[in-house]
Parts: sequence; structure tokens; C-alpha cells
Amino acid sequence: MPAILQLKNIHKAFGPRVIFDDASVTLSSEQKAGFIGRNGAGKSTLCKIIIGEDTADSGEIVQSSDLRLSYLEQHDPFKPEETVLEFLERHSGQEAWRCGEVAARFQLKNELLDTTVKSLSGGYQTRVKLTSMLLREPNFLILDEPSNYLDLKTLILLEEFLQDFEGGFLIVSHDREFLKKTCDHTLEAEDGRLTLYPGMVEEYLTFKQEQEEQALRTNATIEAKRKQLQIFVDRFKAKASKATQARSKMKQIEKLKTIDIAAAQSRVQIKIPGVEHRQGIAFRCEGLAVGYPEKLVAKDIHMHLDHGTHVAVLGDNGQGKTTFLRTLAGNLPLKEGSFRWGYNCEIAYYAQHVVAALNPKHDVFMHLESHAAKSVTRQEVLAMAGSFLFKGNDVKKPISVLSGGECARLCLAGLLLMKRSVLLLDEPTNHLDFETVEALGAALRNFQGTVFFISHDRTFVNMVATEIVEVKNGAVVRYPGSYADYVYHLESQVREELKAQESGPAEAKRAAKPPSDFKQRKQTEATRRKITGQIKRCEEQEQAYRKEKDDLETEVAANAAAWTNQVSSRLAELQRLIVEEEKRWTQLNQELESLS
Repeated sequence: MPAILQLKNIHKAFGPRVIFDDASVTLSSEQKAGFIGRNGAGKSTLCKIIIGEDTADSGEIVQSSDLRLSYLEQHDPFKPEETVLEFLERHSGQEAWRCGEVAARFQLKNELLDTTVKSLSGGYQTRVKLTSMLLREPNFLILDEPSNYLDLKTLILLEEFLQDFEGGFLIVSHDREFLKKTCDHTLEAEDGRLTLYPGMVEEYLTFKQEQEEQALRTNATIEAKRKQLQIFVDRFKAKASKATQARSKMKQIEKLKTIDIAAAQSRVQIKIPGVEHRQGIAFRCEGLAVGYPEKLVAKDIHMHLDHGTHVAVLGDNGQGKTTFLRTLAGNLPLKEGSFRWGYNCEIAYYAQHVVAALNPKHDVFMHLESHAAKSVTRQEVLAMAGSFLFKGNDVKKPISVLSGGECARLCLAGLLLMKRSVLLLDEPTNHLDFETVEALGAALRNFQGTVFFISHDRTFVNMVATEIVEVKNGAVVRYPGSYADYVYHLESQVREELKAQESGPAEAKRAAKPPSDFKQRKQTEATRRKITGQIKRCEEQEQAYRKEKDDLETEVAANAAAWTNQVSSRLAELQRLIVEEEKRWTQLNQELESLS
């Protein structure tokens, strides 16, 4: 694969803080690389250097003459009253029909094309920016946290596109599942260096751990040998008869070199101060309607939930998830009906806008200490600060100098220290690297209080959720299946929509220009990769269903009292899902064979 982009000996520092030190990497035109690293490791900085929005202090960036680079813009390039179609035409220079054709890939069709961009939700605005990026007909993409603020459906649409994309790309993301489904290489920024691994993120992390363990074992062996030799030298160096041997041993000691191992980064662990374990109803609503004075968002909401329930609030952007959460938090008056929390329930609400309420005169520690419950110790405050990457002197940083991501992390850390029995969390994983995301997921999974949270990070939702609530078409209802069922249903829906779109009108097919032999081969290879990935995911899903079914059957066999109508229904549902996956697996393999 020809090199299309080379970074040679890049050095970048902000004051005394070195971000990259002699970092180098070569990317080819077909590499699909997930870019990982802890917050502050320099991922966004490197992306800005590549696209020309920032410069390295030293080093060289070599771009192939064949490179057609495009990137997902972080700022909003829209004019105030500009419609989607007007923006796409202006920003890309393409004709309206071409803009509409590419926009349809992200389900931007019909009346949406004539809608003012600024009036769309953040997720739909990201769809517009993705469309604009693709209209430049690139062969290499830079995407910095594309999954932030995207609903799950849009994320699946993006995954489907990236699986088909014929060029290469570099994606910064904290969403492990997203990286697994789109990337075949992993680039890590750590300790000022860049490491490119020819495999997916989980393979790389396993490889990295094995390498570190091997280096530690080797060093332990060398140190044991050194001690053994040193004992001989110390014992016999003064004896004339052994002096020659002692000198020989000393030379051997000098030749023993241990393997340099980077200072081990502490594993992220988050401990949420415990709350009292309670039983009974935590939340109940009857005939609830939510919305704004001028707009009804959802109505006829009936629900009751027990203490300790962890509820994932899911649905497309713009459907009302945040409106629902704001109403439960008391930030919005309800429009109809009623709701109430259980006895003595205390609420803590996290949303992106809470950053605006930070006191710029405080430093990090002052903010955390002022929000922590009285029973929380200073050590617990410092531990929570460290979990969210405020370590050492960072706790003395004034809030006024923090970045947007640092402010968001600070607000979340302060909320977790409040020891409230109910947590309402709106997109808590934005601005976190995936190690911190998973540490937060593990902490919330063990949290004995009640949680309502909005997130489209599949790994995080899988870790935390015990109940699924879907906000869709003016309704808020409990989803009857598991989160895996929900994701599978949404993926199937997206594929059906894309399939119907690709079939298109017969007139459009006849008018389409036949692809060249080279392009046809490229398309075939891209389709083959996509189907192979779908087969792998199909096998993983079937295996997950079988494991759940086997576990349930084992539990029932061991305890007949565990057999309930709910268990019976779930076993039947699992059997149906297994059969569906088997049929889909067969169909996909037939499609793959037809490409041979």
C-alpha cells in the first residue's frame, strides 16, 4: 500500500508540557486507523497539525501528490438562515443534485434539505458536516470524535459508510465499539510517541499488555542474575585467588542491560461514594407530558421504577431525551400529569450546560470540595480528581484556564462526590477517553442508587443499563428487550433503509455511468470487507444470544423456583433471535460467495 501521509520527527510542546517528542508515523491510502490515547495525549493536536490548523514546533509532514484530504470540522461553518442544501452547495461547490445524492446517505432527504441548518439538532448538524466532507471526494479522512453528540442511528449510518469507504481514514474516538466496527489499524499517542499497530484496538491492547509483561519478566530475570553475580564479586573480590573471576563477573554485570519500560500509567479507577441501599419505588409518573410552552414533545408517559434501577434513555436526536431528563430534574415544568420521586430521594443532574455555572474564581480542588458531601474525605476528593485526570498540581488549576473538556470532566467529578441517591446524566461520556469511560461505567454499574442516563456509547450502555427507555415519536416507553436487541433492531432498520435507497428508481439506475473496471474491483473489495465484517458481528451476536440462553437454562435447572413467565418468554425470544442470526449468517455467506 503506497504511503499517502508521513509525519517525521514531530515535536510539539505547549510551554513546558511536551505533547510530541520525535514522533513519527506513516499512513497509507487504505489504512483505516483508530486513534487512541488518554485525554491530553495529543490526539486532537495531531489532527489539527495534519489538516493545517496548527503547526509542529519541528519535524516534517509529507503528503503524497495523490492525497485528497478531508476532515470533519469541529466548528460550525453554517450561515444563520442557510438551509441544508444551500450550505452544501456553497461549502462544496457541487451541484444541488449531487449534494442531495450524498446527503441521502445520512438520511438527509426531502423537507430536511430545505430546513435551516441552525434549527437542526446537534446530531443532524453533524450529519450535514459529514455530507459536506464527503462531497469533496476525498481518499483520506480525518475525524476527531465524530461520535460525540451523534445518536445511535446516525452512528450506525456513519459506520455503514466507513465500512464501504474506499480510501483510508484516521478516527479519534472514545467509543470502543465504533472503533471495532470501522478500523483495521490502531494508532496510539503515549508519552510523546506514536505507535501504529496492524490490528484492531482490542488486539493492540492485548499485544501491548503482553509486551509489557514480557519486558517485566525479562528485567526480573536480569536483576536476579545481576544480584547473583554481585554476591560473588562482593564475596571474592578481595581474595587474590578469585580476583580474576571477580573482575570477569563485574564485566558481566556491566553488560547486563534491562529493557526500558515507560513509566506505567496508573489504571483509571473511579469510586463513587456509597449511598444507602433502599428498596421500593424510586420513581413513578402518571399521564406525564413533557415539552416547552410552545411545543409538546411527549405525552401519556406512565412508568414506575424501583430503587437501584439504571435506566438508559435512548432514541434519535431531536426526539426529546434531554427534554425528558430536564423535566425529571425540575429544570422544565411538566405540561400534564404528574411524577414523584421516592421518599428522601436526592437528585444530582449532569448536562453539558452545567459548565456555564462554574465559578471562574475557584480552582479544581475548591470546586470539588464545595460540591462533595460532608462525609466525603479530602482523600476521596483527591482520588476523584485523579480519576478524571486532575493529578498533582492540576488540582490547583484555576477554572478560568480549563478547556471545555476539562470543565465537563470537573462538573461530572463534582456531581459524583455529592452522594445523591439519584443521578441524572446527559451524555456523561463526552470528553472522556475510553479507559475513563469504561472506569465510569464500572463505577456506575456498582452504584446502589438510581440512574437515568443518556448515552450512545454502546460499551458504556452495556455496562450500566438494567432498563431501556426509548423516546420516539412523541412517546416515552420501556423497551421490552435487552440493549443488544435494541441495537440489533436499529442496525437492521438502517440496513433496510440503505438497501431501499441503493436500489433507487429505475430511471436513476439507467442514467448512472457504468464504473470503470478498476473502480468496479475497488467496489467489490469494499463490499467483500463489509460483508466479512457483518458475518463476524453476526457470529458474535449469535454467540451472545446462545450464552444468555444457556445461562438462563442452567439457572432454571438448578432452581426450579426461578422459572417464571418472564423467563419462559425470554427463552423463546432468544431462540427466535438465534434462528434469525443463523438465517442472516447463511444469507451473508451466500452473498460473499457470489462476489468470488
